[in-house]
Amino acid sequence: MTSVIDQIDRALDMTGAIVKGISDDRLAAPALCPGWDVRTELNHLVGGMRVFAAELTGTDPGGAHEDDWLGADPAAAYALAAGLDRAAWHRPGALDGTVRLGFGTVSGPMAALIHLTEVLVHGADLALATGQERLVEDEPCGELLGVTLGMDFDAFRRPGMFGPPAPAADDAPAHRRLLAFLGRDLTQH
Repeated sequence: MTSVIDQIDRALDMTGAIVKGISDDRLAAPALCPGWDVRTELNHLVGGMRVFAAELTGTDPGGAHEDDWLGADPAAAYALAAGLDRAAWHRPGALDGTVRLGFGTVSGPMAALIHLTEVLVHGADLALATGQERLVEDEPCGELLGVTLGMDFDAFRRPGMFGPPAPAADDAPAHRRLLAFLGRDLTQH
């Protein structure tokens, strides 16, 4: 079984390919997260990656989570954040301590799982919102779905994190079942 760090690497790569394919005219398109457009969701992801990397390395992220991290070049902003994020997770002992998140402190392995969820799910969201669904990898989405189904996920369904499960066909691709389980309404995508 691959380590959670390897899974984060794979999610960063998949999402990076999706971000590279987002044209400027798609940044204003509606995202799967209610009330957000593609730019807002991508900015949230990049900000989260920067904050996670700073928390893991004990450094200053350079801004708050929802500040404007994208500037004029969203793809470059994502690439920078992904590099910092990857380096932070690959530090020796990255999973050994605790990580302070907006809702509290969690163990290193739980922080890694939360971060994997963020990168993989927002990557899939962005792919569907920008017509790049073919770039979503179903294997890691299926693995993550299995993990989330096997835990008490209601603690993460707080307002602002995840909504109640949405319907998805049993034979839908894993990424669609994962997104629906996390509360994404896929009826428009």
